[in-house]
Amino acid sequence: MTTRKQHTARITGVADTAMGELPGSTAMGLHAEATTAALKDAGLTAADIDGVLCGYSMTMPHLMLSSVFCEYYGLRPSFNTAIQAGGATACIMLANAVALVESGACRHVLCVTGDNRLTGMTRDGAVAALASVGHPEFEQPYGMSVPAAYALVAQAYLHQYGISRDELSAISVAARAHAALHPKAYKRDPLSLADVANSRVIASPLRLLDCCLISDGGAAVIVSAADAARDTRKPVRVLGSGQGHTHEHIMAAPSLTDFGCKTSSAMAFDQAGVTAAEIDVAEIYDSFTITLLTELESIGFFEKGEAGKAALAGDISLGGRLPVNTHGGLMSYGHSGAAGGAFHIVEAAHQLRGEADARQVAGAGLAFVHGDGGILSAHCSLVLGQE
Repeated sequence: MTTRKQHTARITGVADTAMGELPGSTAMGLHAEATTAALKDAGLTAADIDGVLCGYSMTMPHLMLSSVFCEYYGLRPSFNTAIQAGGATACIMLANAVALVESGACRHVLCVTGDNRLTGMTRDGAVAALASVGHPEFEQPYGMSVPAAYALVAQAYLHQYGISRDELSAISVAARAHAALHPKAYKRDPLSLADVANSRVIASPLRLLDCCLISDGGAAVIVSAADAARDTRKPVRVLGSGQGHTHEHIMAAPSLTDFGCKTSSAMAFDQAGVTAAEIDVAEIYDSFTITLLTELESIGFFEKGEAGKAALAGDISLGGRLPVNTHGGLMSYGHSGAAGGAFHIVEAAHQLRGEADARQVAGAGLAFVHGDGGILSAHCSLVLGQE
């Protein structure tokens, strides 16, 4: 693999809103709240922002959501667009923001996401919105759902490598233990292996507590050119990034145990000039327990068939070999559509700044962030480091 030039862009501001059930919240309100907090975190003003990247909203779908937000907030950027890549959206937005500032097109790019999926949608509305993930001819007519597609991945993994119920459950339990240390996490009550194992079946072998939360919330990240970052509070370096795309619909996936994260992470590590073994903390998209398990192995943090055992042994917990999703991840911190992946970026920045309080990973100097969209379809990996 040819080593590419390292990035020079910096993350200069990060913020997320309150999490969970937020009655009265709106998609635009959450976007605005996160933006205001990120600007304050960076020590910038709205007038400094000359690029805006916006995600998508399920409660307020619009063909030009980024333009809608700029109108709402009073921004007039020189570059403005919305990006839709499911759970990979936030990481891909950040990668695009890096390209914008490093090309000289922008100085400060705002990446903003938010949705009130919990209080702003009915159950039927949420199911209908997610149904579009399935292929309209070969999947939707047969009742394929997002949980069922991930259960297919879980069944394939179970067949090929084997995994105990406790090993899969340990991923949820580790996430909840981290969330208990974060005052903003949606779910902080204790969770045991038995709780996960005894929760109701959603799509075998996945049970309710193998699935991520549905939450209200928003998050924003500001990416700045290297020289423009000098006067900001505490920048974080973007050392490497990469993407991997193998399929859209699960029926077309070339493998049910290896995914595009293998390619995207290899690109990010190569660009950063580091290996998986050097990463101090990882924030990886965890829509289901099987999502995190397969990605940990495809990325190269654990050998095939070993991630579940590692989770059960405490290797992905604070104090373990590789602390993962130290804020609680989508499983326990919260999941609000495109903002779900942004929460991982925010947490990585807090870890590298030494601002994670009780969940701080000692000596965290390198962080890995990964987002995936669809049914393990679109993948984007980032390697972040201290200034």
